[in-house]
Amino acid sequence: MPTKVAIIGAGGMLEHHASGFLTAGAEIVAIADVNPESAAKAAEQYDVPVVFDNPETMLQESDCDAVSIIVPNKFHAPLAIDCLAAGKHVFCEKPPAMNAAEVRQMIAAAEASGKRLMFNFNNRARPESYAMRELIENGTVGRINSAQAKWIRRTGIPGFGGWFTTKAMSGGGPLIDLLHMVDLAMYFMGYPEPAHVLGQTFRDLINDTSFKGPWGIPDNADGITDVEAAAHGMIVFKTGQILMLQASWAEMVKREEVSVVFQGSQAGGKVERLFEKDGLDETAIDTCELYVQKDGASVNRTIEVEDCPDMGRSRSAANFVRTIEGSEQPLNTPDQALSLMQVIDAIYQSAETGQPVSL
Repeated sequence: MPTKVAIIGAGGMLEHHASGFLTAGAEIVAIADVNPESAAKAAEQYDVPVVFDNPETMLQESDCDAVSIIVPNKFHAPLAIDCLAAGKHVFCEKPPAMNAAEVRQMIAAAEASGKRLMFNFNNRARPESYAMRELIENGTVGRINSAQAKWIRRTGIPGFGGWFTTKAMSGGGPLIDLLHMVDLAMYFMGYPEPAHVLGQTFRDLINDTSFKGPWGIPDNADGITDVEAAAHGMIVFKTGQILMLQASWAEMVKREEVSVVFQGSQAGGKVERLFEKDGLDETAIDTCELYVQKDGASVNRTIEVEDCPDMGRSRSAANFVRTIEGSEQPLNTPDQALSLMQVIDAIYQSAETGQPVSL
């Protein structure tokens, strides 16, 4: 029997979740959204038999094995906990939650239910990441001593006064929204335990409408914009490894860059996506490179992989289904999500206090 998945939230990420679930052979049995029209439109597109206007009713009335959560960050933890308590596996959009404390509650709920809890860290599912992980695992790279993680934009504020820019709804700005490269760098490094964190945030451009992103997200003149425009930080791990990070929606850079660069004891490498126009995937250029010494000479290898315009989003959702069914290993674990959110929390704390934070 196929895995039966219900989806909470009919926003833009639904198409990638649905594509991945269907590719893996799952059946989408229900969609819930507070906007019934959005739910009905998505249900028609994916031939889903039933829609709901709230997740509570969906959990009571739908026959599903797993639930996908695609809602504003504030609701990730409470919905995930409710779904796990109802005996459902959970695939939750990033970020895992508003903070590490909420992730701990989610983990406790998963352990109590015996169900899978996974997150859409989709950049781990990109072909470039699979290729790089293989080189790391087979010893080609050696130990990664240091890395630099970037997701930076020049004009990428996702609307003013909406939930993205309201800290009480989102938990923060680009640091928590664009945490993918921090996660990917830590994934490549073996997810070492953080020891010390130093960070700073900047709000200079956060109210400048000329830095708005291109996605057409409406502004809310009566809303709140109280998050950062950019964040920079440094993480020192207990292993001695080190990670520098930069995340921004609005910053004086040439163009959008999404990258992890690392320096290993045997080789260095880079996974990068550059955008000709901020926020538009169709303008992106992907590269994957390895840097080695051979016969006394510096050699830069280009790693050829298949194109993946959606940055692994569908593949990540497919991995969730296949993990439930036992045909694949999970691309991420709740403990890794907790470690990542501890780092994010510490960067915000360091920025607020002006002091390093020890974990």
